[in-house]
Amino acid sequence: MTDRTSSSPSQKKAIDLIYGRHPVLAALESDRQLNRLWVLPQLRRDRRFKEAIDRAKANGAIVDETNNQRLNQLVPGVNHQGIVAKVAPYTYLELADAIALAVEASAEPVILVADGIVDPHNLGAIIRTAEAMGMQGLVIPQRRAAAIDPTVMKASAGALEHFPVARVVNLNRAIAELKTSGFWVYGLTSIAETPLHALELKGAIALVIGSEGRGLSSSIQKNCDFLTSIPLLGKTPSLNASVAAAMAVYEISRQRNFRKISP
Repeated sequence: MTDRTSSSPSQKKAIDLIYGRHPVLAALESDRQLNRLWVLPQLRRDRRFKEAIDRAKANGAIVDETNNQRLNQLVPGVNHQGIVAKVAPYTYLELADAIALAVEASAEPVILVADGIVDPHNLGAIIRTAEAMGMQGLVIPQRRAAAIDPTVMKASAGALEHFPVARVVNLNRAIAELKTSGFWVYGLTSIAETPLHALELKGAIALVIGSEGRGLSSSIQKNCDFLTSIPLLGKTPSLNASVAAAMAVYEISRQRNFRKISP
């Protein structure tokens, strides 16, 4: 391989309420501005939350001790786990800024690119796994795809507080920008002949994950440097998008960070 040496305006996705213990605690412990908290009295006194809630209150957040009925009214039909928070809008990064952060964070950065993931649970699960396995960021398209919303926040289990997300108008242009910045682009698709574990996954990588229904679009496939697959041994013909992403990021991390233990 030889070395390789513009994005949309800033976009914001308003999030009114987030819920669940992990997402809210992660928001409490980060630099996110929390405007109001609704919390069950027993959770308010829990040692894991008390200090963080007191700090948020000192910074101007309104803290309401309330009951399950009120929480169910605020976020109906979900498992709020006894706490709901009103936060400042989620701010997406410019792609150039996400790339700069990734390069600063790692000598071999990995940025995931989601090609039309529409299920917010899948998107949140991808973010959770990618952050847990030490990846450096995510790129999502502005249209016909899930955005960062309370469901994604809940599914990410707090990982979004530590994981940059860029939202772009045109995914193919974003891939071109990643290439210009030195990233090799790998597209994950079931039709590729080369299995992921057979590749030497070194250097700066952009890993493209296809949508739940159609997988990678044909235009995205043409713009990838490599197409690769996860070989399946059973009768099930395909994997859930978030499961495929998890297996792929683990393989990248395994090759880079884990070594065989000698007997």
